[in-house]
Amino acid sequence: MPLPAEVKTKLADLERQGWQRQFTTEEPRLSEAVELYRELGYEVRLERACEELPLPECTQCYDTFCEKYKTIFTRRKEDRPH
Repeated sequence: MPLPAEVKTKLADLERQGWQRQFTTEEPRLSEAVELYRELGYEVRLERACEELPLPECTQCYDTFCEKYKTIFTRRKEDRPH
């Protein structure tokens, strides 16, 4: 299923700002990955994973998923646009 236009726009905006999408995960891997990326010199941004998904019929599952899963975006500190 293709991504909604607003999601494509948001992802494109993040890319223009130098952010690269890494992966989507939940705890405890989320905290471990964030710590590792920061130790490697990256800035880290977390976005709700459900922002990339179409709204399912079961919104209860959707809400639970949104709270648990985050998509990790990173960029090198020196790669920030000025």
